[in-house]
Amino acid sequence: MLKEIWSSLGLPIEMLSHVHTIGYGELPSVYAVTDLAVASIGAATLSMAYLIALRQDSVPDIQIDRVLASRWFSRSIAPIGWQLPPTWDVIAGDYETRDGWIKLHTNAPHHRAAVLRALGLPITDSSLTRQDLAQVIRILNASELEHAIIAQGGCAAEMRSVQAWSVHPQGQAVCAEPLLAVHDYDLGSTCAKWDLHPDRPLRGIRVLDLTRILAGPVATRFLASYGADVLRIDPLDWDEPVVAPEVTLGKRRARLDLRSTSGKKSFEILLRHADVLVHGYRSDALEKLGFGAQRRRELNPGLVDVSLDAYGWTGPWQTRRGFDSLVQMSSGIAEAGMRILGKSVPTPLPVQALDHATGYMLAASVIRGLIRRATHGGGSSVRASLARTAAMLNELSPPRARSIQPLREELLSDYAQGIEPTPWGPARRLLPAYSIKNTSAYWELPAGKLGDGVAVW
Repeated sequence: MLKEIWSSLGLPIEMLSHVHTIGYGELPSVYAVTDLAVASIGAATLSMAYLIALRQDSVPDIQIDRVLASRWFSRSIAPIGWQLPPTWDVIAGDYETRDGWIKLHTNAPHHRAAVLRALGLPITDSSLTRQDLAQVIRILNASELEHAIIAQGGCAAEMRSVQAWSVHPQGQAVCAEPLLAVHDYDLGSTCAKWDLHPDRPLRGIRVLDLTRILAGPVATRFLASYGADVLRIDPLDWDEPVVAPEVTLGKRRARLDLRSTSGKKSFEILLRHADVLVHGYRSDALEKLGFGAQRRRELNPGLVDVSLDAYGWTGPWQTRRGFDSLVQMSSGIAEAGMRILGKSVPTPLPVQALDHATGYMLAASVIRGLIRRATHGGGSSVRASLARTAAMLNELSPPRARSIQPLREELLSDYAQGIEPTPWGPARRLLPAYSIKNTSAYWELPAGKLGDGVAVW
């Protein structure tokens, strides 16, 4: 899988010889999830090694730890004396319909309200349980319910097989897309210079982060570990209490209302002075706000502009809302796990691997753009999607029953020595799963709550 990812970046294939892996075992799944973790993290780390080579004329070797890579795909923080909030809203999850299964994603209040409207249930009734919804859903058609929820602005996915997805119009559109759609622009900008030190190669690089759960924040977290100044911008009413302790590590955080005149003005200033923009808006969302791709290039010709969405950039679902868990249902991953393992319920990957893997591929794309800008000038853009990552996984790791060698038990030595002071309480943080010879990866800022800073460089 590393070769597939690396090839999609258009970088020299001979560099793969600099990648070394340690550790043993893998996450339990009908798919090679740990191999995906190692490959995607390896691509991001190797691209960083290539960047470092611009200043020292040789590519340093990198090392990826299979055990730590697997664990980072699950969680990286271990609270001390406090607990992380529940992962899911009480009515989120899988429901059996009269002809199959459907997953409801209701963690955001407006997504929960959309589901209840589609079901004809009162959106203000906080006493509703999964049992209440199950009674209503079991007599409905999965495809019709999926359509009704999407029409209400919600998030849901009917469980499809790999075969069914392969003949679905959106599945076909996604498979026709490149894994990473890379495009370079020469708009008169000169080669970008910054004081690249091998010990902190991204120090001085400004990364504007407009991403949400989970792939985009994973990408910018990786960039922060090598010194990038990451500024995350969220809407006034958005929160991610479940994952904020994971994905805000190393970043500054602020809020802007991009629908307001003042918010747009502030964002434009930030964008003009950014080196990198990473955003997870649906394909038409920034365009509607007045910051479409052409406008972004006008404001900042040298920008490394990296974007992701759930279901791809072409096809009938190109503007559909989605999350990792939903894409696993749509693309056949959850059905394959259920069928091959003989389970009675949808059986997805043991972690949100599409999110994490796509995140590290986005990080690799950012660094590839910085390399190109430093050597040739001009900006670049890259597009990725969770659905295309799923297609790669299905192609390169076809689902099958596997004899799994389990990962070793977690050790205290897997964590950094210091205690991370977060707003929720002290915590330990896993050591990075990646390392580059003579270069240290670490985060200068602890995790924190969204919007607790100011939107300035």
